[in-house]
Amino acid sequence: MRLRALSGLGVKGPACFLLEIAGRRLMLDLGRGPDGEALPDLSGVGRVDAILFSHGHADHTGGLHLAAGLGDPPLFAPEPAIALSRDPAMQAARRLEAFADFGLPFDCGPAGHAPGACWMRIGGAEGLVYTGDLSAEGGLYRCTMPPQARAMVFDASYGAADQPLAEQAAGLMELADGPLLLPAPAGGRGLEMALAFLAAGHRVSICAAHRAVAEAMLARPGWLVPGGAEALARLLAEAADLVPDGPLRGTMIAAGPNAERDSAAMLARRMIGERIGRVVFTGHLAQGTPAQGWVAEGRALFRRWNVHPTLAGTRALFEAVHPAQAMPAFCTADAAGRLAAALDRPLVATAEVAW
Repeated sequence: MRLRALSGLGVKGPACFLLEIAGRRLMLDLGRGPDGEALPDLSGVGRVDAILFSHGHADHTGGLHLAAGLGDPPLFAPEPAIALSRDPAMQAARRLEAFADFGLPFDCGPAGHAPGACWMRIGGAEGLVYTGDLSAEGGLYRCTMPPQARAMVFDASYGAADQPLAEQAAGLMELADGPLLLPAPAGGRGLEMALAFLAAGHRVSICAAHRAVAEAMLARPGWLVPGGAEALARLLAEAADLVPDGPLRGTMIAAGPNAERDSAAMLARRMIGERIGRVVFTGHLAQGTPAQGWVAEGRALFRRWNVHPTLAGTRALFEAVHPAQAMPAFCTADAAGRLAAALDRPLVATAEVAW
């Protein structure tokens, strides 16, 4: 078995890994960004037998238009990612579980990070676990730990950072003493934040994109934590509708994680221009976006809301998988080095690994 990181090693995305196993060539994710329009370099890759997607975020799926150069292989993705996608090619993908019919030992399970996010194990206990993006801390999307495997590519987005989500949420709520705008991906942490603020007694409003995802996931309760469907039903009933030209009050959850598009862009410009309330970004500040500029200028704040593993979460992952070789994905080489030191074990630093 051989794994090659085409993109995603030593950098924050885009995700793209090539696994060669039992005579098959499988691509794991094919993303774009999140910084600019960065795409994996697929020169010399040739034909692949299938592309397996871990979830629907653009840094894992946004390079799908490159599939023609790979021989137009069949696509496999989690069902919620298929249902929520606007890409006709993704809408025609097969469910990820169907890859089990491909003739290779295959397992997958919920990874917690986003609607339908999945980890995968290919090749059984002697094969590879690919976590995609993973988070066991969230209060909405289910997460289970993957089983044992000989090798692992894992989400190391936060390196050795170890602040728990509960502390982050408490700190963020301290900023809700006036209008608070939280730009977030509708298919991600946005609904988790809305539920947390609603449960704490705050006035919450959500944009149409978040409401659509909530309705879609309410119809898929098996992907949610116990009580998640009831919580979403309450959110849909009690949260106000957030519109770009509406009143600026309470806690507002708007699509467009870097205020680069959609309702978050218009609302953030209003609030910053009129100096009303606070705009707080909670995820990766993508290069060249309004979020990066406003935070650097002090006109907006950054407060992380965990959607990737902390150091404690990474330790739990290693205890579950027991990999002989592990490749840290989606972080810089320096961050990977600090993580290796914190774990007190070597991590794969080369783009290719075989076992």
